[in-house]
Order: sequence, then structure tokens, then C-alpha cells
Amino acid sequence: MNTPDWTLLRSFLAVVDMRSLSAAAARVGATQPTLSRHIRALETAFGVTLFTRTARGLEPTEAALSLIADARAMGAAAEALALKAQGRAQGLSGTVRITASVMVANLLLPPILAELRAAEPRIQIELVASDQAQNLLRRDADIAIRMFDPTQNALIARRLGEAPLGLFGTHGYFERRGRPRTVADLAGHDVLGFDRNDALLRAYAAHGLRAAREDFSIRCDDQMVYWNLMLAGAGLGFAQVLLAGRQPELEQAEIGLHIAPLPVWLVLHEEVRGNARIRRVADFVSGALIDVLRGG
Repeated sequence: MNTPDWTLLRSFLAVVDMRSLSAAAARVGATQPTLSRHIRALETAFGVTLFTRTARGLEPTEAALSLIADARAMGAAAEALALKAQGRAQGLSGTVRITASVMVANLLLPPILAELRAAEPRIQIELVASDQAQNLLRRDADIAIRMFDPTQNALIARRLGEAPLGLFGTHGYFERRGRPRTVADLAGHDVLGFDRNDALLRAYAAHGLRAAREDFSIRCDDQMVYWNLMLAGAGLGFAQVLLAGRQPELEQAEIGLHIAPLPVWLVLHEEVRGNARIRRVADFVSGALIDVLRGG
């Protein structure tokens, strides 16, 4: 039997991970009928049944389970080969994919990318706004702007600076509700909270404050929605001082609440650092963000 095409094995692994043809198709950027054909082709090539349909979705058979480790190893080798080939591409043209947090992608990167496009018109940019860490090792992106310390091996990380955080409200909110002077005063105010994210609860606990989700009258995990709720005067909100300082309707509540600043990193895979266009974009974006974080 000939070695199966990597495309078929990639579809197989996607179904193993997602337990659904539709979800697997979305993951690999194919259609559901295409995934179904790939699985049938593999079953024909191997002479075995790979999945059975259950109430929980598509479950891998014993035969499929025996193939997973080898398929993943083949996938890792294929991705490493693609990364090395990409790293040798020297032209200042083509596409560079950047991922950044929702706030950074919406409020910091647009003017930087506009300047980049003017400077390098042959480079195309794909921007992924997500607070979920994209896997650079799997080539979900070429460059990541992250607000936490990188942990994956085989990554090159540049620490660009840090983004201080503070508590802010609109002038209208403070006129209606008064200004809190201490951390304890927050009990008498509407503070915007998070839904499933427990970061705010942990920050309160670090200051000896007991808080539950229900203590926050409006809760949302989407950072842009949270930001717009604060701008609308719906409550006090925690925000990056750099971004809030650009909004004339916001003012900071000085209550002695210490919040650790967010580190800002630019991260890329070590295999693509020799790629001229990716290096150019990384250098341009990192330089611009350093200026912004320093107040330039």
C-alpha cells in the first residue's frame, strides 16, 4: 500500500480531535463532503473502519486509535518542512498573518498596519483578533502580539514593554454616582465584570476583597464589548491606561488598587525568522508598538 497523502491524514486527525465532520471541516478549511471523502479514501486504503457514529459524535475505532500517534508525527514533520521552506522565502511580497488580542487588534494595530501598507505595498496582512492563544507551531499565524509570557518552545519572543491597567469611568458616571476613594468604596458602585473569566475575582481576592460574579451587575468576557460598556457609562471598568488616556470622556479612579501591568510580547516561530517579509513586518510592528507603549 502506498503512503497516504498528508491531506487525508490531516483530515483524519481533525475528525479525531473534533469528533464531527462539520467541525473538522471548519478547522482545516475544507467542506464537509470533502472530509467525508478523505475518511472513506483512508478506510479503503487501510481496509478498516476508522470511525463509528455515536450519540457523542464520531468515535475512533481501535484501528483508528492505533494510527493517531504516527499520523501526528507525520503532521509535525510536514509542518516543520513547510516552516523551513517558508523561512527561506526572501521576497518582500506575499502574506503575513498576525494574531493579537481583541483590544490590540482593534485599537492599536490599525494605524500601524496602515503605515506598514504604505511602506510595503507588496506585503499583504491577515489580522486575527482573538484573546485565545493561536498556535504558532501549527502555523495558525506567523506573528503573535501577546499580553502574557510565551511558554512554547521553538518560539522567538521580543518583550516590547508593558501596558499598565487602571480603573476608569466616564465623567457622566462620576457625576451620577460620585467618585470612589478607596477599594472598599467599590461595593457601592457598578463595576463591570467578566462572565466566565475569573481574572477579576482573583484580582479582588489578592486585595483581600470577597466578590462573586453576581456582585457585578453587567458581565461580559468580550473585551471590546466590555470597553464599549465602560464608554457608555454603564459602570466602572478596568482598562489599559494607554487606551483609556486617549478617551476624553474617561477619567481614572485613584483608589489605591494595584493591578499588575500586562507584558506585551511579539512572538514568532524560529523557523520563519529568516523570511524577509515576516522579519520586515515583525520589525516594523515591534518598533511601532514600542513607541506607543513608551508614549511616543
